[in-house]
Amino acid sequence: MDTEKRVLTVQELARELGISRNLAYKQVREGKIFSIKCGDRYLIPVAALEKLLSGEGQAPACTSAKAS
Repeated sequence: MDTEKRVLTVQELARELGISRNLAYKQVREGKIFSIKCGDRYLIPVAALEKLLSGEGQAPACTSAKAS
């Protein structure tokens, strides 16, 4: 079996990105960073993180909502 990790915890994600754990949880919960919910844990595939960092996994640009 491959010894390289295939998934990261939110804490490991935060460390990799150099952001706070709270911000990492917020981004994961909002779906800005792809994750898999496993029980009460979020697991982030390393491949999804690499895709995001390469620019392929960017969320669409925000647009302003028009007032009715």
